Amino acid sequence: MTTLSKRFYIFIVLFTFISINFGFSRPLDSPPQAELYAQLELSKAGLKQEVFEKAMAGWNRLHATMGASDLLSIADFSQSSNAKRLYIIDVKNSRLLYQTYVAHGRNSGEEYATFFSNKAESFQSSPGFYLTGEPYMGKHGLSLQLKGLEAGINDRAEQRAIVLHGADYVSESFIHRFGRLGRSLGCPAVPVELCRPIIDQIKSGSCFFIYVPGADYAAASKLTHFIKPDYYSSIGSN
Repeated sequence: MTTLSKRFYIFIVLFTFISINFGFSRPLDSPPQAELYAQLELSKAGLKQEVFEKAMAGWNRLHATMGASDLLSIADFSQSSNAKRLYIIDVKNSRLLYQTYVAHGRNSGEEYATFFSNKAESFQSSPGFYLTGEPYMGKHGLSLQLKGLEAGINDRAEQRAIVLHGADYVSESFIHRFGRLGRSLGCPAVPVELCRPIIDQIKSGSCFFIYVPGADYAAASKLTHFIKPDYYSSIGSN
């Protein structure tokens, strides 16, 4: 092997390692992010490209390192709760499977979510990346386990019993009556009629991302390349 060949080989090995471990890789069978964003007309659907790119950054890494499925769920908490701000995307097949309502925690805010916490009994939402687990029947009926993947941000989700479930207060009729969507105790609650099909679709190892506005979440998240020891200490809402 020539010196030039050796250098090229070393470059390929290092590039592959960095791509897998820092989220720069894109599976070969999925379309480029900009192309997918345009193809699904996500701008018209209310999802900003910046939010989509952050979601895709984490999905890429989880897909490569943890075997996350081809599905990506984005709960965009920068939007009003009166908007259909939950997007469930089949990345591989370039399909928007669902766009619907999703509730935030009651102590995160009224119409808009502005406060977040990783603490038990805070009744606030926790941002970041989750991996879906298995369905089960709980006090809210059919529910889906969520495992928080980011230390100091959402890793107490299981301890807090943060799960995806259906709720009557996640409906247009509730919005018309009260001027905003109902709120949960911290769980991303969805419309009752869509609970089962959504859970059946995203269960068992798909990526679920809760995007939040305000503080620089990207700088706090290991899954978006930058690391801070504690997200909440930086925004004072713990």
